[in-house]
Amino acid sequence: MRMIKYYEEPAKQIPVLIETDILVVGSGPSGLSASIVAAREGVDTVLVERYGCFGGVISQVGVEGIAWYRHEKTVEANGIGNEFEKRAAEFGGTAPEPQSESEAIDAEMFKVVADVMVSESGITPILHCWAVGVIVENGVIKGVITESKSGRRAIMAKRVIDCTGDADIATLAGGPYTKGPKDKLMAVTQMFSCRGVDREKFEKYVREKLKPTYKDWGGKSWGQSDATGNKDIDLFSPFIESPFYQAQVDGYIPKEENIFLGGTWSTLSPEGDATQLNMIFMRHIDCTDVWDLTRSEIAGRRNALYAIKALNRYVPGFEKARLRNFGLTLGTRESRQIEGKYRLTEHDVYNQARFEDSIGIFPEFIDGKGHVTLPTTGRYFQVPYGSLVMKAVDNLLVAGRSISGDEIAHCAFRNMMCCAVSGQGAGTAAVVSLKTGVTTANVDIRMVQDLLKRRGVRIH
Repeated sequence: MRMIKYYEEPAKQIPVLIETDILVVGSGPSGLSASIVAAREGVDTVLVERYGCFGGVISQVGVEGIAWYRHEKTVEANGIGNEFEKRAAEFGGTAPEPQSESEAIDAEMFKVVADVMVSESGITPILHCWAVGVIVENGVIKGVITESKSGRRAIMAKRVIDCTGDADIATLAGGPYTKGPKDKLMAVTQMFSCRGVDREKFEKYVREKLKPTYKDWGGKSWGQSDATGNKDIDLFSPFIESPFYQAQVDGYIPKEENIFLGGTWSTLSPEGDATQLNMIFMRHIDCTDVWDLTRSEIAGRRNALYAIKALNRYVPGFEKARLRNFGLTLGTRESRQIEGKYRLTEHDVYNQARFEDSIGIFPEFIDGKGHVTLPTTGRYFQVPYGSLVMKAVDNLLVAGRSISGDEIAHCAFRNMMCCAVSGQGAGTAAVVSLKTGVTTANVDIRMVQDLLKRRGVRIH
């Protein structure tokens, strides 16, 4: 435990960087969705992103399977998430995803796709800018404090949407939230890709020997029991774990405490690239703790090289594979969830919950905490606006994985397409509240739903 010392920061005046109607903080699938739909409605919108590109977990982490859950009977939300797929395809930035009826989005190309969509919509983008404080007056948010190469600056806004993934803005504003103990949080991942793979040889190995299914998700080195135990257990999954376990048993690579090797791959290009190698899982990590994040970045890269070494020796087709790239940053799954006006529950996502304030739907897809349920039957649940609305601070909405819900509901709404659903709902609600002169807590949900439906979103 580090001893905490304090320094009293002197009060000072800071310049206002920009004033806007709607400020969106964070540009992952939820933030992109929220800002694009708001700007398309003619509302002055600013999008702030801490890294040098938009796209969040797609472009920054390298998770390319935005809809890897999609099967024949999967119900679609028909929102801006589907538009991300279509626009990426127009740019030649997609390839068949191996376990579903979907296309994987090339992480590098999506940086350009996001740039174009942001520009077309009329958003004012600000990259390399980190929101570090909030401006709240009488329980109403008025803006945020940022840090960048330009210095400490304020951004004033009539509405703010927190799409940080960790409820950073909501927390800074004093909003209540929940967060599980470190040893119960979902693992963080270092994504990587390889080049030099003999695609034909590897696919033959997968087809004739490995024959992976979702049953394999309870691998030996993970120390888990069967991860599914349901209707989807025998479906194909591009999962590989046994070579890493064998490499550790043989002493060929080390096994580190709370780090587990094994996972999935995404696309295999004709040129020999294997992308989205999601094979490094680090547990007991709090992704709101800078020390944990630092250790995980370093350990993740180290273990990715161990993984490649094991692939070289034990997996046909990977004999000559070498590192192509790492994800720009860690893939994080779970931290804070706000306490909103409504808390989405495990019962809701497993029992096709319906809500009068629905702002979209998401298929019955649950991934995490030992649950893997794929939407193969046409079942779905509705996403309530109340889960986006802060209890303590008005005109501040939250979208993405940190909306209000229990730990199993989180395993559904943390997924990228559902983040796009909540982002589009938040952006639309912010627009309607501005145009009707009411706060986000008091917005007419019927007007929000009507606008969403006019934009092609499925509400019910």
